[in-house]
Amino acid sequence: MCTDELLLRIADHDRIASVTWLSQDDRNANMASAAKEIPANHGLAEEVLSFHPDLVLAGVYTAHTTVQLLKRTGIKVVDFGVPQTLEGVRQQIRDVAAAIGETERGESMIAEIDARLAELTTRKHAPPLSAIVLRPNGFTVGKGSLVDDLMQHAGLDNLAAHLGIDNSFQIPLETVALQRADVLILVGEVDNTAPSLATEALHHPIIAKLGERLRVVSLPSRLWTCAGPAVVDAVRLMIDDTSPPLGR
Repeated sequence: MCTDELLLRIADHDRIASVTWLSQDDRNANMASAAKEIPANHGLAEEVLSFHPDLVLAGVYTAHTTVQLLKRTGIKVVDFGVPQTLEGVRQQIRDVAAAIGETERGESMIAEIDARLAELTTRKHAPPLSAIVLRPNGFTVGKGSLVDDLMQHAGLDNLAAHLGIDNSFQIPLETVALQRADVLILVGEVDNTAPSLATEALHHPIIAKLGERLRVVSLPSRLWTCAGPAVVDAVRLMIDDTSPPLGR
C-alpha cells in the first residue's frame, strides 16, 4: 500500500499497470480515489505477471513467496522498508522516484513536505506538551519510530519513550491513566465503522474519563502509516487539535 501511494503521487498514471487492492480502501489509503482507476492485484505472482510489468515495487511486508517467484522470472523487483524517521521518509521518496526515473518529481515532493513542515514549526508547542499514543489492541508507540519523530515536530513529548518503550508495544490502560499526560492521541478510532475487539481499548470508559482532564486527539491511522505528504497532515492535526481556541 505504501509503495503504491508514492507511485501514484509521483508517476504518470498511464505508466502504472496495477496496484494492490489495499490501495483502493478509502479507510486506510490516502490515494484510494486514484487507485480505484487502476487495475488491482492481490499479491499473487500469476496476477502480477499477467500485467507484463517492467518493474515491480514491493514493500517489506509483501508476500515473500510472490516476490521470490517474480525475481526468478527475471522481472526487476525493488524492495522498500518502513521509514522510522522523517529523514527516512525523504529517502524512501527519493528511492521510489529514482526507481521509476522521476528524480525531479521526487525532489519536488520532498521540497513541498519540507516547506509545510517549516511553516508548522512556527506553531509547534513550546514548551512541549506531554502526550501518549493509544492504538487498536492497546498498543502505544515509543522511541525509534516515525510516530515519535512526528510528535516531536508537533511539540509533543512522547511519554512512551520515557517508559523505555521502543517502537510499538502493548500498554495497559492503567498505565495510560497514571502518566498524567496533557494529550492522548487515539489512532485508528475514526477508521472503524463497525465494532471490533481491536478497537475496544479506544472506547473503554476510562478513556472517556481521561477526556475530562486532558486533550484527546483522534487521528486517522492512514496519515502516518506510509511515507509521503500525509505525514505532514498528521503533524498539523496534532498541533491544531491540541491548541486552545482563538480568543483564549
